[in-house]
Amino acid sequence: MGLIVDVNENNFEELVIEQSYKSPVVVDFWAPWCGPCQILKPVLEKLAKEYGFTLAKVNTDENQSIAFQYGVSGIPDVRIFVNGKEVDKFVGALPEPKIRQILEKYIKTDIDEYLEKAQMEFMAGNILKAEELYNYLIQKYPDNKKVILEVAKFLIKIGKLKEAENLLNKIKEYDKDYFSKAQALKELIEFKKYCEELEGENELDKLLKEGSCALIREDYKTALDKFLKIVQIDKNYKEQIGRKAMVSVFNLLGESNPLTKEYRRKLAMWLY
Repeated sequence: MGLIVDVNENNFEELVIEQSYKSPVVVDFWAPWCGPCQILKPVLEKLAKEYGFTLAKVNTDENQSIAFQYGVSGIPDVRIFVNGKEVDKFVGALPEPKIRQILEKYIKTDIDEYLEKAQMEFMAGNILKAEELYNYLIQKYPDNKKVILEVAKFLIKIGKLKEAENLLNKIKEYDKDYFSKAQALKELIEFKKYCEELEGENELDKLLKEGSCALIREDYKTALDKFLKIVQIDKNYKEQIGRKAMVSVFNLLGESNPLTKEYRRKLAMWLY
């Protein structure tokens, strides 16, 4: 459970610097008149409880010397301290998913730990134990988008396709940072069917089946190679399934992933 504390010149050393040797401290420089600060406040408080970090709130109107010391010029200004040092910062009321991305470089949540355990159990072949852990997570965090995506991915792997689809339907179009991944996972359901049901009557069918199976087991490079080969042989095969499959993988991986960048270039070479 994270702590939320008000910090001033007298206790900054104790509550921020010293505390950061025990666990990460997130310092929120704010002011009562600042609109974006009021928007950010409940988000940071919610994340402090979820991630277990100390949220140290510094009223810059009352603690100008601290703000000056850390070069605060615009608020909200948020700093992350680990082992006595500032390790990261951001300015402005960023969207919650962006803040999570920053925090997760330094802080592991219960969610992350349970997901790691579940993935390890699955890889070891302990499907029932993995399912038990995923069920625990979705019951405890039913609206957490990361949990929804990971549990749906697991359900697709074990063939519970309808359950996976129902979960993914909880992520709506306005959840911009998650919607494209949810849609890509819905498409993954179709590739699960190709993997298990498609009879390899010709080379293209065989490539689609092999690529789909690689995609299900998260061997994304092999999957992209197989789907690209389909594009190279016949880009119109099954209503351009090769191109569509590659785009699905790009959405799953995200635009910043090196494989996305590499294979977007390769796909473009063969399409245009």
